[in-house]
Amino acid sequence: MTTIGFIGCGKMARAMIAGLTASEAFAAADITACAPSSVTRADASARFGINVSADNAAAAACDVVVLAVKPQVCDLVLSEVNGIIREDALLVSIAAGKPIAWIASRARTENVARFMPNMPAAVGEGMTSVSFADAVSAADRRTAESIAAAFGRFEVIPESLMDAATALAGSSPAFVFMMIEAMADAAVLEGMPRAQAYRFAAQAVAGSARMALEDSAHPAALKDAVCSPAGTTIEGVRVLEELGFRSSVMEALHATCEKSRDFG
Repeated sequence: MTTIGFIGCGKMARAMIAGLTASEAFAAADITACAPSSVTRADASARFGINVSADNAAAAACDVVVLAVKPQVCDLVLSEVNGIIREDALLVSIAAGKPIAWIASRARTENVARFMPNMPAAVGEGMTSVSFADAVSAADRRTAESIAAAFGRFEVIPESLMDAATALAGSSPAFVFMMIEAMADAAVLEGMPRAQAYRFAAQAVAGSARMALEDSAHPAALKDAVCSPAGTTIEGVRVLEELGFRSSVMEALHATCEKSRDFG
């Protein structure tokens, strides 16, 4: 079996591990996560049944090494493990903004893939963008893709689109959660119990997303289908347009792209 080592066990790494172990495509016994915090290690071990260690070398010795640390500390971490990562190992970086060439030079390996997963990976509904160095073999590409597929959907994209993918899928769940919260607040204002309001709002978003994925119609056409002439929905759409809803979303994603580029 392929062994997978996570250097770093923060929120995104745990979301990926949750998806991997729940999918049963990879055994918990073949996954190792490294973190300096004993609390983090104990939680990961108890929740997922995986191997844990305080020493990054334990993850660096695996078949697939996932670099799951903040961009600001990538250089330091890679300098510590670049002599441990095997020549035939695949290094997968999820560090925002750090290009494949930069990772390869610090890790002293050309066998590098770049992922940008998102938090819904924890429930098997992730959307992961994947890019590969030219040197990555077909077999290692299949391995990387099987990992990404274990916790949701994925698409292989040119690395030039990775900043856009970071904003569009990596960061956008936070914006969607904000919208769900705001929708629920409006329902609470109208008298609905908060827990019930969250269920209504979350399911409305989940169902809408599924329609957008499965229906061939343009999102604008789906929106139009909900709007009856002189009805309640078009009145809400009018207010959103008046308050700059679309431009706010576009500006937020653009700012996220710019921040991702800054890390490079």
